[in-house]
Amino acid sequence: MAIRIGETIPNLTLPTDEGTFALHDWIGDQWAIIFSHPKDFTPVCTTEFGAVAQLAEAFAARNTRVLGLSVDGVEEHKAWKADIEAYAGAPATFPIIADEDLTVSKALDMLPADAYLPDGRTAADSASVRVVFVISPDKKLQLSMSYPMSVGRNFAEVLRALDALQATYGVPLATPANWMPGDEVIVALSLNDEEAKARFGELTCPLPYLRKAAQPKG
Repeated sequence: MAIRIGETIPNLTLPTDEGTFALHDWIGDQWAIIFSHPKDFTPVCTTEFGAVAQLAEAFAARNTRVLGLSVDGVEEHKAWKADIEAYAGAPATFPIIADEDLTVSKALDMLPADAYLPDGRTAADSASVRVVFVISPDKKLQLSMSYPMSVGRNFAEVLRALDALQATYGVPLATPANWMPGDEVIVALSLNDEEAKARFGELTCPLPYLRKAAQPKG
């Protein structure tokens, strides 16, 4: 069964190029992003992990840890990081899960449960393994994105989605289409107009059920 938004992510034991640890312990009280890819030493994946390396400060500023995953082993990950760093011009300071037996991929429903990888596999043999999970400090899945082999992920959009999640986490707010940090947010219908104004200030109401307010600071 697929893990659904709002469900607690399993507390898996993760072998990585930076040691083995339990997922919940690694997340701690921070946000976390797990981003998987089909195989080390492949072109699209190298550009993607390079983008993550370049965004290290942006993720840190958002109190967010990042964790890669592929079906290759620890030693392959360590060797591949040299290519990532050479391409990106930035250190790859995040761990990468070595999911050689597909335990993590199957537990997180990143590929069919009966999937297997033959000897001499290529990236095409695990084409379904290109996923982004965003996890909140309470260890619950807040967002998932799945991409095909041919489409590299846009990590500016991952950051934007993370900003939107953090802006609305635990408060009766939502973000409209194409929202960017600093734009107006939507006030949930669980509040009446008086309650909404008391909590979020002046409202703009293009429709009776569409009420916008300035994004709260902090």
